Amino acid sequence: MKTLRITGVPEHFNYPFRLVEQEQPFADRGVKIQWIEESRGSGQMNIALRNDETDIALLLTESFLKDFEAGNPSKMIGFHVDSPLIWGIHVGTNTPANTLSDVDKKSFLVSRMGSGSHLMALVLAQKEGWKKEDLTYDVIGNMDGAKLAMDHGNEGMFLWEKYMTAPMVKNGTMKRIGEVPSPWPCFVMVASDKALAELGPLIFELRDYIYKTSEFLMKDPNRVQTLASAYHLAERDVEKWLEQTRWTTEAKVPRSELERAIKTMQGLGILNKELPLEDFLADGDLRVLD
Repeated sequence: MKTLRITGVPEHFNYPFRLVEQEQPFADRGVKIQWIEESRGSGQMNIALRNDETDIALLLTESFLKDFEAGNPSKMIGFHVDSPLIWGIHVGTNTPANTLSDVDKKSFLVSRMGSGSHLMALVLAQKEGWKKEDLTYDVIGNMDGAKLAMDHGNEGMFLWEKYMTAPMVKNGTMKRIGEVPSPWPCFVMVASDKALAELGPLIFELRDYIYKTSEFLMKDPNRVQTLASAYHLAERDVEKWLEQTRWTTEAKVPRSELERAIKTMQGLGILNKELPLEDFLADGDLRVLD
C-alpha cells in the first residue's frame, strides 16, 4: 500500500486532516493517509518537503513563498485557510514590558529563520517603524522552546498563534503584549513536485475531500466542543477563533490576493522579486480568479 504523507502543525487549523486520516478515504485504492504533526512550524516543514520526508505540507503562506523562491521543489495546490492568522506577541512573565511601547531591545524568539515567527517579526517591525538592522533573533524550535527560553530569563518577543498560546498566557507562563494579523491568507496546501508527478490526480482529489471536510466542520453544531477537547483549549477561545477563521472550501485562489501578498512580502524584504503565480501554482484543477 502506498502511503501519502501529510505534515502540519499540531493546531486546531489542521483538525480536518486528523479526520481524513481516521476516515482513510483512499484505502480501497491502495493509498494510506498518514498525518504527521510538526511542532517546529513551517520552516521545518519546508525542509521536510525538500528532503522527501513528506508529500504534502500545510504551510504559512509567507514561509512557503520565501522557500519556493529559494528553490523548494514544491507547488501550491490551494489555500487551506483563507483568513489571516492572528499572531500574539508574547514575552516572559517577568519581562518588564507590558505593551509594545515598553519594548526597548527589539529581540525575537523564533522557531527557525525563515519560519512564520521570523517573517512576521519583519511585518511587526515595519508596522512599528523599527529598523530591520536593529532586530535580533534567538532560534528556539517551537512553543516549548520559547517557554524554556523565557524561564531562563530571555526577554525576547515570541510571535505565535494567539489561541494556541492562550493556556500559557492564562496560567502565567508568558504574557501577551500585543497582536499582529498576517496581511494575507494564512495557510496554503503545498505538494512536492515528486508527489505531484507520482500521485497528481489523487492529490487534487484529496484536497477537494479536505475542502468538503472543512465545510462540514464549519457547520457542525458540536465543532466548538470537538476542537476544544482535541487541542486542550477553552471553549470560549475556540468560539472566538471560529469567528475569525475561514477554512477554504473550494479549489480557487484570487489572483489579487496572491499578488498583493507577494508585493507586500517583497516590500518587507521577505522576497527578492515578484513571483509569477504560474511558477508556484500546481498544474491541475485550481481556478485562478481574476
